[in-house]
Amino acid sequence: MKIIYTVAVAALLSACQPSPSDHAAAPSATIAADAPRAAYAPPAGRRPTVPELTALGRAMFNEPSLSASGKLACASCHSPDNGYSPNNNLAVQLGGPDGRSEGTRATPSLRYIQNVPVFTEHYHDDDGDDSVDAGPTGGHNWDGRTQTAHEQALGPLLSAREMGNQDEAAVVARLKDGALAPQFRKVFGDDIFSRPNAALQGALMALEVFQESPTDFYPYTSKYDAYLRKQVTLSPQEQRGLRVFNDETKGNCASCHISQISQGGVFPQFTDYGLINIGVPRNRKLAVNGDPAYYDLGLCGPDRTDLKDHKEYCGAFKTPSLRNVATRKAYFHNGSFSSLEEVVRFYATRDTTPKRWYKGRKFDDQPEGMDGNVNMEAPFGGKVGGKPLLNEGDIADIVAFLKTLDDGYQVKN
Repeated sequence: MKIIYTVAVAALLSACQPSPSDHAAAPSATIAADAPRAAYAPPAGRRPTVPELTALGRAMFNEPSLSASGKLACASCHSPDNGYSPNNNLAVQLGGPDGRSEGTRATPSLRYIQNVPVFTEHYHDDDGDDSVDAGPTGGHNWDGRTQTAHEQALGPLLSAREMGNQDEAAVVARLKDGALAPQFRKVFGDDIFSRPNAALQGALMALEVFQESPTDFYPYTSKYDAYLRKQVTLSPQEQRGLRVFNDETKGNCASCHISQISQGGVFPQFTDYGLINIGVPRNRKLAVNGDPAYYDLGLCGPDRTDLKDHKEYCGAFKTPSLRNVATRKAYFHNGSFSSLEEVVRFYATRDTTPKRWYKGRKFDDQPEGMDGNVNMEAPFGGKVGGKPLLNEGDIADIVAFLKTLDDGYQVKN
């Protein structure tokens, strides 16, 4: 995995000088371009080292003064103690200038996203049959709208529902006036804050390099990793769960949450990076859903706007990695489930007992007429009142297997 890290960081450190187009897609882009000079280049021409950028990125990630409320850090929602996902049971997190604004989507984990490809509507996997078009794939966020961790890092800083900064200039001002200013100047040069665009790009670069830290973000220390290294064996129940997970006629989970080592020798991320509509029930507890006309349709809006006319994409959301999934307390893009057992049970019985999951009509979190967008592959399908493909024993076995994906497993010598 060190090779992946080195290549990603090398690309960052050899980047061209910043320009207005570097963050043109971000809201409130108010900082003008500086004189041509790379964001990382201090007056002496020395490039910051990876350890320096990682340390700065880590400090920024944990610094609440970068938010408008002065109380919210990146780590507040992406807790290092919980796989870089929330450590509370809220469906969506609170933020904004007063720290009380409710978000619209559940906060995803930041672990195991180091290999996310850039978004494309037509993905061909060169690790398998590259003649197969896997459809919309890649990008960051639940809807794949940002292409890199560098770009993604700016979103929460400016979001009115998250860290609540008015614009990019406000972010730079908080860095300049805050506790991290000396460290920032040491890494990027004493004059860095006289070049505000370079300062912003340097900040985003530091956050991205930190998120490429293997120890923090892709340690591969789960029991399943130890199993793949032939260091341990799975319990009989975990083995049964893995079989059902991989069985295309039953769980069929591995069709999207890939469980095998790739042909290139990379351990599985438990995602294919695709975007898919599985008909997740509407979370009626969310404030935004108090408006019956509001629908979060993922790829086709409202947060993403470039594909709004592609109605065939409506309701599709990113397939998350299942690594550390058992530590989560809110599931799916809208946080509508709080139990891993219920998540697997939903997959098994969505179509055989729909009244268990939906209030009123089936697929109630998208406008009528879009049912054809919903995935019907196993374990979905079946008639109302029919027998689901997974029984309660299968569900318990799958959950037991999923718990082997939590990092921090200690191999006994």
